[in-house]
Amino acid sequence: MTGWQAVRRLVPEVLGVLVRRYGLFDACEDAVQEALVAASTQWPVEGWPENPRAWLVTVASRRLADQVRSDAARRRREEADAIRTPAPPDGGEAYPDDTLTLLFLCCHPALTPPSQIALTLRAVGGLSTAEIARAFLVPEATMAQRISRAKQRIKAAGAVFALPPPAEQAARLGVVLHVVYLVFNEGYTATSGTRLVRAELTAEAIRLARELHRLVPGDGEVAGLLALLLLTDARREARTAADGSLVPLSEQDRTRWDAVAIAEGVALVTGALAEGPVGPYQLQAAIAAVHDEAATAGDTDWRQILALYTVLEHVAPNPTVTLNRAVAVAEVHGPAAGLALLDALSADERLGASHHLVSVRAHLLELAGDPGAARAGYQEAARRTTSEPERRHLLTRAARLG
Repeated sequence: MTGWQAVRRLVPEVLGVLVRRYGLFDACEDAVQEALVAASTQWPVEGWPENPRAWLVTVASRRLADQVRSDAARRRREEADAIRTPAPPDGGEAYPDDTLTLLFLCCHPALTPPSQIALTLRAVGGLSTAEIARAFLVPEATMAQRISRAKQRIKAAGAVFALPPPAEQAARLGVVLHVVYLVFNEGYTATSGTRLVRAELTAEAIRLARELHRLVPGDGEVAGLLALLLLTDARREARTAADGSLVPLSEQDRTRWDAVAIAEGVALVTGALAEGPVGPYQLQAAIAAVHDEAATAGDTDWRQILALYTVLEHVAPNPTVTLNRAVAVAEVHGPAAGLALLDALSADERLGASHHLVSVRAHLLELAGDPGAARAGYQEAARRTTSEPERRHLLTRAARLG
């Protein structure tokens, strides 16, 4: 872990200190970001402070106090109260870890999913607005407006800085898991741009999943999500070639997979499945485990994967699950059976504009011995994708068939 990655881990604690003192989430969050900017310019020149956390708390408090001085008398009194509260000295009492409190706050039901992700990355992950904008390939001004609107919606909803009560926490947990899952997916296979992987997003998603697992260690779906992320991220180093292009699972050098992460993920999902009930994250983790435990692509137990996808489609039906099941069907029963399943998906509007359906069809056509149709399919999928590494991979597949 680099020094700056460690500093980002302090963001929830620093933000939590300020919010507990002032109760102004939006203003406190801005002050913390300003403190991070100040640290990025001062520390490389003046040297790192002995206690980075205390330094960030002090500077963010000063920035917030400057803002509060220009407000009404009520806010001036809040400033005075905060200034009279000294920061813990080096080696003193630790600040509380407010990561989970912030995560649940950022996943407030008043926000849209894109806003939940953006605010989570900023307030919990410590990413700057510019970094988040680059991650999602939108102008910085657009992302700044999205984050600002999200904070205003939280304020208007009257949200308080505290973990929700158990009943509400359980009700919101599904949304929180989904946001962490989406953050990981965007990092593992970026939807657009020149990079296939954004490791800063995958690392943050895994960290958040670990925090959730510590909060509710007995929840099978939380354990399943953490297992899924670990088992998937374990292949990250082998997913790209020297030129940055995508390497499909069947062609990856499995000696480059992270054996420690695989062992942890397998243990997590095995324990979760044994306790039940079974949910979609556990099933996806089980599928990932079957892939990761195969010594070679030829050793993959596709019958077990097909059985798991069949259960997953029953538990959480969606076209992406059916698309993946079609690949498993093709591996077990032949490409014609997989293509027949894809025909039923063609009318689904949720996949209509995506390159995924077209690329899977091209792959199955190649397996079926129709190189002309497969080549055309790869070319069409390449035209549809907005990811440059995926586009290069698809055009390479088409060229091989040419």
